[in-house]
Amino acid sequence: MKTKITELLGIEYPIIQGGMAWVAEYHLASAVSEAGGLGIIGAGGAPASFVREQIQKGKELTDKPCGVNVMLMNPEADQIAQVIVEEGVKVVTTGAGNPGKYMAMWKEAGIKVIPVVASVGLARMMERAGADAVVAEGTESGGHIGAATTMTLVPQVVDAVHIPVIAAGGIADGRGFAAAIMLGAEAVQMGTRFVVAKESIVHENYKKKVIAAKDIDSEVTGMTHGHPVRQIRNNMTREYLKLEKAGAPFEELEHLTLGALRKAVVEGDVINGTLMAGQIAGLVKQEQTCAEMIQEIMTQAEKLLKLS
Repeated sequence: MKTKITELLGIEYPIIQGGMAWVAEYHLASAVSEAGGLGIIGAGGAPASFVREQIQKGKELTDKPCGVNVMLMNPEADQIAQVIVEEGVKVVTTGAGNPGKYMAMWKEAGIKVIPVVASVGLARMMERAGADAVVAEGTESGGHIGAATTMTLVPQVVDAVHIPVIAAGGIADGRGFAAAIMLGAEAVQMGTRFVVAKESIVHENYKKKVIAAKDIDSEVTGMTHGHPVRQIRNNMTREYLKLEKAGAPFEELEHLTLGALRKAVVEGDVINGTLMAGQIAGLVKQEQTCAEMIQEIMTQAEKLLKLS
């Protein structure tokens, strides 16, 4: 299936894997790329040396295009931006900030830059800064979220910019893919579905929680201090929301979540860890390989879009 995004990135299918911190490491990213999508290594809050190692290990598993997600609040963002150039990464997605200061360096190196945006205003700003495309991410997503839904955000961003738009948030199967295309998107980005991929290093306890999740099982914490995060409800979210309701200071709330994502992903602590997942978790029913997921999604989508 050819779209502006498959042409831009040199990939077979317009499916991009989200750059999830701790989850999106080289095993998962290379498997998605090998399956014809675009795998993304999530830098998160990791040091530049770790990101370099991840990129190099990924190259051993695939020679297909692979990207890196840079969280611009990372203290080593400057070094990571340089590592991306030195290691010949083809695509960068960005979040939590404006990548403008790195744009010239990345462009000179021939890197495609795709910021994640949660509003029309930010999408326009990224286009002016030189972005090659944007990911319009709806509030249905797991992890850090904006306010607008995917259904409302994507078409408005499509109308507002001239660069290709990738839809994210609440997409896990061919129906969501087809809907995104009908809204004007040129590709989709998925995170929650790939959490349970066989190639994902996420702890089995975490995967089981995603697979068992129902439509109402996600919770948003951090609304009062402007840093909302969607995750599967557990003991940690209940405690957080109780403190948040009582007006606890941000520092106290932040302490509660310190290292909580690692606890869930690496240690399998599904009681006190942060189980980031989108509202679409209720549709994720089994562990599959990345290739099986992508083929299933594309087969269903092509029938719906009458392409096969």
